[in-house]
Amino acid sequence: MKIVSYNVNGIRAAITKGFIDWLKSVNPDVVCLQEIKAQEAQLDLSLFEEAGYKYTYWYSAQKKGYSGVAILSKEKPDHIEFGTGIEYMDFEGRNIRADFNGVSIMSMYLPSGTNDDRLDFKLQYMADFQEYVNQLKEKYPNLVILGDYNICHEAIDIHNPVGLKNVSGFLPVEREWIGSFMESGFTDSFRVFNQEPDNYTWWSYRANARNNNKGWRLDYALVSKPLVDRLKRSVILSEAKHSDHCPILVELD
Repeated sequence: MKIVSYNVNGIRAAITKGFIDWLKSVNPDVVCLQEIKAQEAQLDLSLFEEAGYKYTYWYSAQKKGYSGVAILSKEKPDHIEFGTGIEYMDFEGRNIRADFNGVSIMSMYLPSGTNDDRLDFKLQYMADFQEYVNQLKEKYPNLVILGDYNICHEAIDIHNPVGLKNVSGFLPVEREWIGSFMESGFTDSFRVFNQEPDNYTWWSYRANARNNNKGWRLDYALVSKPLVDRLKRSVILSEAKHSDHCPILVELD
């Protein structure tokens, strides 16, 4: 099973930049999208069907043009779960899960904490999400949570760890949370295969950051412990340029 996760920063904008042709060339089985910024009715679903994704599930924010997640699949899932049942999370369309033959795949878009109000919101989300997942993995032990976590875990995951230590996305409280989240039963699949620095998934649009590779690794494919032995590869697809993020890919036996 080949799974791609991609914060597209607006699916309609990404389509105008060649997203569909890129999707055909990579040809994953399942696609997790974040920050779709669209309602299903605003999309031409035939584009995805022609690319091989007959089954598409969209979970938009109630606020138009904001947030939202989706899952595209070649095969019909056994079950789709829209949201978490936690109202303030679901209002912003941040979680969707699809179950396939004993493996549960979630597309998740964790909030940014760019100002004080949103940082408090993010910290609340993180705490409540941990509790939600603790219960979820009791029922679905084979769990893959992919998406934009809006956190760099370690100094190796950010281009300027000293200068950015007080910026949301690399705050000690955020880093501690994602570390403890992994310790609760998840593995950072990318680091199973790659321990090298300078591997990022997001770059600011400012100051030519992407060309200079001054980036942040904000996007993760975290796999639950029972799936670690089934990991075949986990890579960052940095050549894709339809967004300020790039996609990640994880493959399971």
